[in-house]
Amino acid sequence: MAYDLKSLDAALAKRIAEKKLPGVTVCIRGPEGVVFEKGYGVADEHGRPVNEHTVMGIASMSKSTVTLALCMLEAEGKCSFHDPIVKYFPSFALKGTPRQGVTLHHLATHTAGIPPMEPLEWSIAMNTPERRESDWTRAMKATAPNKMNTIDQIVDYIAQGRYPTLGEPGNYMSYSNEGYAILCYVVDQVAGIPLERFLSERVFGPMGMTRTVLDEDCSEAKTLASDGNITRLWERDDDGNFQCDDAWGILPPFRSCACVKSTAHDMARYYQCLSNHGVLDGKQVISAAAADRMVGVSFPLEEKPYYCYGLNKRLWHGHIICEHSGGLHGVSTHGGMLYGENYGFAALCNEGGQDTDDLCWMMYNLILGRPLEEKHIWLHPTGEAFENPEMLTGEYICHEGEPVTMRVYVDEAGRLMARRPLGDYTLAHCGETWFQFFNNAGELAGRCRFWVRDGKAWGVQVYTRIYQRIGD
Repeated sequence: MAYDLKSLDAALAKRIAEKKLPGVTVCIRGPEGVVFEKGYGVADEHGRPVNEHTVMGIASMSKSTVTLALCMLEAEGKCSFHDPIVKYFPSFALKGTPRQGVTLHHLATHTAGIPPMEPLEWSIAMNTPERRESDWTRAMKATAPNKMNTIDQIVDYIAQGRYPTLGEPGNYMSYSNEGYAILCYVVDQVAGIPLERFLSERVFGPMGMTRTVLDEDCSEAKTLASDGNITRLWERDDDGNFQCDDAWGILPPFRSCACVKSTAHDMARYYQCLSNHGVLDGKQVISAAAADRMVGVSFPLEEKPYYCYGLNKRLWHGHIICEHSGGLHGVSTHGGMLYGENYGFAALCNEGGQDTDDLCWMMYNLILGRPLEEKHIWLHPTGEAFENPEMLTGEYICHEGEPVTMRVYVDEAGRLMARRPLGDYTLAHCGETWFQFFNNAGELAGRCRFWVRDGKAWGVQVYTRIYQRIGD
């Protein structure tokens, strides 16, 4: 099929320039091989150009690699997603939950009931050398009970039950890096070899991902990129000026939660293989049972995304899109696939705190024959006011890193509002207890969903984290 690659190139370049991203690398792969791949911008402060083979961090896009490993091991009869966590970590406990009540499935789908908590942030602050001191690092170091550099420290912290759980396992989705950290070490036990070796030998190698590695401190990635084609890490200071360093985040127990380094070229191969039921370049690289277990028929399919095993799954104009984003210091990524259609996509950026999902939307749209600039917004205001605002008003808190609060109130004009760290936002009702945030300029700034019990919201899911009500 002929695609208008010139228009895609121009649209991507324009969007990257508008967002002033330092370096971006993108790739689309399909049945015909590489459909489009290109680098934009620079890898370092000396102007070294980015291309499709520039090694970058992928952050939380890493998560599907650990669930893929578990799917492969389950297909071989070595474990089950129904296994309780205590089978592998006897000291695991979640306050108010039966010892055997939390399973691998719950951790993999972020539905164990674990509330947002601090260990990942503590681990980064305590273990990453040469990171410029900031208010955030000082706050994290001041509150960390230990270095959070072992999985036992994470398991013990969860067991302390410092914050109320979110309910019975399976009922509520709230993103948990801590749960995925545990899954990494489950793979170690089940496979009998470290996850790093399993991925190298069973996934990255067979998929031809020659510039991809899971390592702790980027040392192996730098060795892999012997040609020097690896990025440095970009961030903006409070004045909007770029700072560039090589302080890759080190967070030892979190491993495949966030620590894979790769290229757009390799990640598009990875997603294409999953899209095509484990077949890549005409070869059955991983079993169809394992590939389909990640996002297949056991999970719902609708316009609203559903978190399966390491990937969100959603329906878009008759096509199944499975995807994931990632973000760390100097890392902003998005990648995905058209499930069952043999297409994989990746967009990697070397600046933290940015969105690259819109870049992937353009690439999806190209393949699907949609307008390139079409946004993949799946939540829409009803135009009607929410009839019971008193159920939602109050203050909510998230303890992931430094505590973040959100206060919901009704203003003098009778509008339902949310006060967040960056300002006040209008809440537009989108059906049920779903809302979108709009800033003072009328621009879409986020989404949330309230969870109501006994006539009062006990929590609000802001994007993928559940904030819990403070007090009554």
